Amino acid sequence: MASNPGHFASSLGVVELTVALHYVFNTPFDRIVWDVGHQAAGHKILTGRREDFHTYRHFGGLRPFPSPEESEYDTFACGHASNSISAALGMAVAAHQQGQDERKVVAVIGDGSMSGGLAFEGLNNASSTPNNLLIILNDNNMSIDRSVGGLKHYLHQLHTSSLYNSVRFRLSNGLVRLGVLSEKRRQKILRFNNSVKALLVGQQNIFEGLNIRYFGPADGHNVIELVNTLRQIKDMKGPKLLHLHTIKGKGFKAAEKDPTVFHAPGKYDPETGERLKDNTEGLPPKYQDVFGETLLELARQNKKIVGITPAMATGCSLTIMMKEMPERTFDVGIAEGHAVTFAGGLAKEGLTPFCNIYSSFSQRAFDSIIHDVALCKLPVVFCFDRAGLVGQDGATHHGAFDLAALRPIPNLTISSPMNEHELRKLMYTAQLPGKGPFVIRYPRGRGVLTDWRCPLEELPIGKGRKLSEGKDVAVLSLGPIGNVVAKVVQELQKEGHHVAHYDMRFLKPIDEGILQEVGTTFRRIVTVEDGVVKGGLGSAVIEYMSDHNLHPQIVRLGLPDHFVEHGTPEELYHLVGLDAEAIKKTII
Repeated sequence: MASNPGHFASSLGVVELTVALHYVFNTPFDRIVWDVGHQAAGHKILTGRREDFHTYRHFGGLRPFPSPEESEYDTFACGHASNSISAALGMAVAAHQQGQDERKVVAVIGDGSMSGGLAFEGLNNASSTPNNLLIILNDNNMSIDRSVGGLKHYLHQLHTSSLYNSVRFRLSNGLVRLGVLSEKRRQKILRFNNSVKALLVGQQNIFEGLNIRYFGPADGHNVIELVNTLRQIKDMKGPKLLHLHTIKGKGFKAAEKDPTVFHAPGKYDPETGERLKDNTEGLPPKYQDVFGETLLELARQNKKIVGITPAMATGCSLTIMMKEMPERTFDVGIAEGHAVTFAGGLAKEGLTPFCNIYSSFSQRAFDSIIHDVALCKLPVVFCFDRAGLVGQDGATHHGAFDLAALRPIPNLTISSPMNEHELRKLMYTAQLPGKGPFVIRYPRGRGVLTDWRCPLEELPIGKGRKLSEGKDVAVLSLGPIGNVVAKVVQELQKEGHHVAHYDMRFLKPIDEGILQEVGTTFRRIVTVEDGVVKGGLGSAVIEYMSDHNLHPQIVRLGLPDHFVEHGTPEELYHLVGLDAEAIKKTII
């Protein structure tokens, strides 16, 4: 992985656990459900993909996360956090329903993912539904940045004697064999036992409070101990949780020392751990850094501004504001729905929250955006990073659906800047009084302007701009993909084609002045967007033309109606027909 960038430190932290799981359990008949998938590189290597591992995250090669389409050992899709317990519980119940009680089901979830609401919903249901699920809690005190919240502190204080568990387990099995202990009696004794234990140690165990047997904490790097423990508990009836302490990046000193950086370090020297940095001198900044610098600049001017992120402080560059204003920035952990509703509460009481979420992860907060922000017209600024095709992280991480998903929601302003200047101006506009809920989406990676600082000016809501005149074809673009369109249009102008280009800026409210102009002036229109083609900009243009009895020929370019695989952004935009070559061909 030193020359093939991927999620590194997470997988190192579970090497021993991965070996123990595949040694003790009869996979793939027994099911292992990985949460997120950052930790599953070793799993791929052990399950028949070692020879192909050099293709990991490459276009056409091994996928970045476990996928049932790639291997029967990959039992469930995993790219977003906190779903493993719910999915594994479903598998465990299905096994029982179909008379396959010999099938074991294991969910492996990290402490960072445990903060997600779905994980607690799964735990709650597991406690009340007959099942034999084993949950393994990989506790390394990390998500990507350091874990946050009360659960983190709770896990580090939680102690249960391994001797106590061993004696209790053997006694329980003996009583079952003697016919003394039935399942109904076991549940009653378990509840009484948990109450007594909590009284003796002065601490309530949250898992055993849910009638989920708790084992641990144990050393997640002692493979012999892990094998023995898994053998002892795998045949136990009822839901159970094994709590392991691990070290993110275990075995590679540089990763152990800085697990946040080595979560996804890019290329590095495998001998020294030194990261191999590209020469960035003279290059435009990353959009995320423009966001971080501009947010701090705005926060210095506007005391009502606060920043919120669900565990992506480094990735979205909220850390820039955090260093200077820690009291006005909040990392709420992997909990996107909570981040949005928390922002709504802040906004209701007069603050101006900038809630930064990766576009793909914003899907997890869809209901909160509608019910807890848009419904009450609360002034929350949503900054959706990683919009469009993100590259090697693949289908689970592409920011493909936000435009189409959010467009029907009342009260939302939805925008996408073409460059860094536009991003700064949109951020400034969004925080002004009376703007209501405001979405700004921008891509992963670098912008196009080296001189990216500009005066902060208000942009008129719902107004786009004409970038070039023409009479043959009108091209309407939204967001940074407009830079590709602009270059294509320049080439076509030199070749004698008369192409007009409009940067729409806003999907909602859309600039009806531009639409009326192009609908009455041009017989041919091309729309270009880096979101799904169904429901986004192109659909909005078609709706307007139909509603106003205008009938130009319209060709829509956008992401196709299927999940796009992984690869470099250049490979993927070529694959889906959104690179310069394809756009030029369409216009001609």
